[in-house]
Amino acid sequence: MGSTIKSLEISTQNLVLEVSSLSKKGHGLGKDKTKDSIKESRFSFFKRSSNQSPPHLSEFGLDTIALVPDTLPPAFHRLQLALETLKTQHAMLLASMQTLTEKSQSTQGSPLPATVEEEGSSALHDPSTRLSTPVSRLSKRASIGTSGSGSLQEWFDALDGAEEFVMDVPTPEEQPSRMLIDESRSSLNQEDASSIDTDMENVDREQHGAPMNVPSALESPQVKRRTQLPSPPVGDEGSLFAILKKNVGKDLSTITFPVTFNEPLTLLQRAAEEVEYHHILDDAARADSSIDRICYVAAFAVSSYTHTRHRTGRKAFNPMLGETFEDQRMKFIAEKVRHNPLEIAYHAEGRNWELNATSSGRTKFWGKSLEIIPLGTTHLTIGKDHYVWNKPSSFMRNLMVGTKYLEHTGKLTIENTRDQTRCVLDFKPNGYWGPSNVVTGIVYGPLGDIVMNLDGKWDDRMTQTLDSSHFRILWRSTPFSKNAHEFYGFTSFGITLNELTDNLLGKIPPTDSRLRPDVRALEEGDIDRAEEQKLIVEEMQRERRRQGKDYHPRWFRQKGDEWIYAGGYWEARDRDWKGEVIQSLW
Repeated sequence: MGSTIKSLEISTQNLVLEVSSLSKKGHGLGKDKTKDSIKESRFSFFKRSSNQSPPHLSEFGLDTIALVPDTLPPAFHRLQLALETLKTQHAMLLASMQTLTEKSQSTQGSPLPATVEEEGSSALHDPSTRLSTPVSRLSKRASIGTSGSGSLQEWFDALDGAEEFVMDVPTPEEQPSRMLIDESRSSLNQEDASSIDTDMENVDREQHGAPMNVPSALESPQVKRRTQLPSPPVGDEGSLFAILKKNVGKDLSTITFPVTFNEPLTLLQRAAEEVEYHHILDDAARADSSIDRICYVAAFAVSSYTHTRHRTGRKAFNPMLGETFEDQRMKFIAEKVRHNPLEIAYHAEGRNWELNATSSGRTKFWGKSLEIIPLGTTHLTIGKDHYVWNKPSSFMRNLMVGTKYLEHTGKLTIENTRDQTRCVLDFKPNGYWGPSNVVTGIVYGPLGDIVMNLDGKWDDRMTQTLDSSHFRILWRSTPFSKNAHEFYGFTSFGITLNELTDNLLGKIPPTDSRLRPDVRALEEGDIDRAEEQKLIVEEMQRERRRQGKDYHPRWFRQKGDEWIYAGGYWEARDRDWKGEVIQSLW
């Protein structure tokens, strides 16, 4: 920002000198020369002049007040006034952020080591390459992009969490601008929430505490979780196109794939990844208005796609009928309830919210791409509000040649059945130019009028436009680890899903996905044992079916075309499964 202000000041000074020269010469310049001068002055904003030596210096290198003649039009004086105001605010912002950083470093911590996403982005975290700012907290660095239909703005040195920014430059007659920062939590970064109110005219700052996000009673306060898988992928994943070519017209769930096509997670655990940012629902439950609440719900719906950013080459293991998976962090329980067509149901809950969903789908092979069409509905209850939505299609591109990638396109409509407010999210298709993975949203009030606009990316963040000068960050994704590409493209949250921590040993039922021998063998890099165990597990399911002893859903009951949580799982768990007859699936 400091470099930009300096360049802007140099450009303003050049423009003042050239206009003054033109005024003195009158009509001595021809039209062509005048156009060249104006063009040069305009583009001088993007240049750093090394052979100019202005006579007056300031904090940014120039003092243009003395260079603005009184004979120039009033517009030049207003431009100079705005520039001086911007310089003053920049200086105060640096001082405010320095004090804020010192306080944050002494009061906050992170349970997991900070990670950056890619090697190429490490320059953003290098103090030597940053702009002239005293902020130096590498673990809290992030970049925020606000994307429109044809532009992309980036903000740096922002703290993680839900934040509000003031984007206008006030005149001296206006009230001081404010920047409000409200720290929110992620599933891997549970921190105390705080709200900082920084007054740009007064260097004194006040810090007010915000309600803490108390973890679930089932979650142990001190659980050490791993930050890396035991083994990277072993062997080549093979050609997905070759498999599809031999099974044209078939559903992928009915095709037997070699274990090298799998990643060490089941579809039940993949469902848990969609609820990684469950803290957004805590924010939604605390929202005062119905409009703000549905905005948070929309951000949660978008966040469920974040884990797919680097997941294009391999598929999750198909669960066995009756297989389950739990996650205490959001009281998540999932179960495979139908074999053909494959259907899974899952349920999660938190403070004043409850999530229930049925997940299934079908596929279409389009030659160069594979379309994944999600089926099933997601239901979310927050207090008296009941939200319903269905997911749009996803496409796996470049199946034959090139780098495969996932693209989510289409519209996702979230409706509040209580007051008929709705949010229409539009997942934009990627193009050759411009930003990718863009999502825009429009919130409609009970009368059908547009009341709010949302903007963001499904792999980055979602923002809420408050007015022409303010926007609020509803959610921001946790950065991927630097070596994510070497470990199946998993997020930090995904790495923990198949881990058997001390608080789970002897507590989870024998049907839990963490106990599957084929998934465990693949996670440890033993391909031969994984292939052998996969065949054994699948044959055991076929044998149960032949004997009429197939497993029946235990924790979910069918209601129409959907499956609803029947309850009782966590109560049976607290009793250490006494009185429950649960057969092993492998």
